[in-house]
Amino acid sequence: MAEYLLSVHHDYDTEFPSLEEMQPVFEAVDRFNQKVRDAGAWVFAGGLTPVQQATTVDNTGDTPIVSDGPYAESKEYLGGFWMIQAADLDEALQWAKEGSAACRGKVEVRPFQGE
Repeated sequence: MAEYLLSVHHDYDTEFPSLEEMQPVFEAVDRFNQKVRDAGAWVFAGGLTPVQQATTVDNTGDTPIVSDGPYAESKEYLGGFWMIQAADLDEALQWAKEGSAACRGKVEVRPFQGE
């Protein structure tokens, strides 16, 4: 089985909904997560704190530089992810379709490199 990253992306232009508005999304994601577990495709998953809480580390020069904020200035940002096992890309895409519907966000699918 191959491993795939299903990453959930959010748009800066979209105002973050209230906790009350998000509750049905949380419930749908919980149901999706359980379905992935029951199918044996679950590796792990997680949601991320807001992008404003990111810290970037650059140790490619003479001195490490640590700065507040995300690495890339972007209209969209990574909000969470699933790591799954799937037989092939088609199966991973099917999981992504269901995950996208559950979290009400775009989901990018990327396979991990082979060893």
